[in-house]
Amino acid sequence: MPTGRFTLEFYRSPDGDEPARRWMQKRLSAPQRRALDAALRLILAVHGVGVCGSEYGRHVGRGLFELRLDEDEATLVHKVSPASAAPRPARSGDRILLRVFCHAYGDRIVLLLGGYDKGADPSRRKQRLEIARARARLDDFLRRRPSGRAETP
Repeated sequence: MPTGRFTLEFYRSPDGDEPARRWMQKRLSAPQRRALDAALRLILAVHGVGVCGSEYGRHVGRGLFELRLDEDEATLVHKVSPASAAPRPARSGDRILLRVFCHAYGDRIVLLLGGYDKGADPSRRKQRLEIARARARLDDFLRRRPSGRAETP
């Protein structure tokens, strides 16, 4: 993954699956993928877990935080790019309401554990299910690490 101050890594299961990458590639529309790619590069790779001090992040407990995205690519780039002097772009017709679950570890690494389209299912039940999946992946990741414990930046 292209990086800023933080390196973004995809969680990989023992069988080699990368659920967050698979979700991004297979389940998102092209405008959603572009918006998420911009958010990963311009926000998460720059701020890491520090996104939780902004509108783009929230701690969800036990080592997890979420990247929250509700803007299309053009709006996001316009908003976070200090060099942008152009007028605010028109929003695309696609509804963007995405969540990506992450864990910060090591010196400057953010592990991408999973995500979902909250616009497609905004229910609390779906949110709890996706957080539980991300926690299970984090537990697996930590079990398979040599130290077996989480480190924070």
